[in-house]
Amino acid sequence: MKIRLALPSGSLKEATLKLFQQAGIQISVRERSYVPYFTDPEIEGFLLRAQEIPRYVAKGDFDAGITGRDWVREQGAKVREVAELPYAKTGLNPIRWIVAVPKDSPVRTIRDLNGKRISTEVVNLTRKFLKANKIRAEVEFSWGATEVKPPSLADAIVELTETGSSIRAHNLKELAVVMISTTVVIANPGSFKNPAKREKIENLVMLLSGALAARSRVGLKMNVPRSKLKQVMALLPALKNPTISSLTDPKWVSLEVIADESQVGRMIPDLKRAGATGIIEYPLNKLIY
Repeated sequence: MKIRLALPSGSLKEATLKLFQQAGIQISVRERSYVPYFTDPEIEGFLLRAQEIPRYVAKGDFDAGITGRDWVREQGAKVREVAELPYAKTGLNPIRWIVAVPKDSPVRTIRDLNGKRISTEVVNLTRKFLKANKIRAEVEFSWGATEVKPPSLADAIVELTETGSSIRAHNLKELAVVMISTTVVIANPGSFKNPAKREKIENLVMLLSGALAARSRVGLKMNVPRSKLKQVMALLPALKNPTISSLTDPKWVSLEVIADESQVGRMIPDLKRAGATGIIEYPLNKLIY
């Protein structure tokens, strides 16, 4: 049983290929080709713009796909959201669709958008946002280079940002957030009712989620005198409880734990002072909860 999988091209492509590699599934794509080759023989797929993936998955051209929740909402696609994969082009933070105007614009709040012209790729999301805020404005579809359109071609834009650098580079200021979005795995409802396909999709999600979970964590292993075990354990965060193993010397134990990488730099000196020795930090490939 094979599943047909739609993967995002464009800005998410490299991050997605890297995530699959970390999950243990190698993908090769020939230059100028949109047909990826998976080392998993039960997966075949295609590279498409993330904007298009919800539509094709909803139609049944693909059993599943990876895209942005924003594009699912923009298209109103009738798909099953299987899981959230919190990664973007440059990191693990969600992206935001924001209303932005030139810094010297007379538009100071979203109320000032009444009667104005707004340029965006997400026409439907923008119209829903305006309707919810009782604002009447003209919304035009933008084929790209949206940031350069104000003020001559638009009074405001609704554009996505991950870091805000592009908005600042074009001398724009943020007025409001239209939507916060992240990457999601979606499935065709019919395919998801097929037990074999559902199991394959859920297994894939488990591996990808485990790879993401491992990115911000590391393993720590150390030897601890039994007499110092309580002091050391008090310093250790853990998913549940640290693993404690007996050593040949009954006065010592080996202790292993998973920790946030951001905390390790502060923890290791404290662990050493508390009595731990032979401390080893190692990277994780996947972390399955």
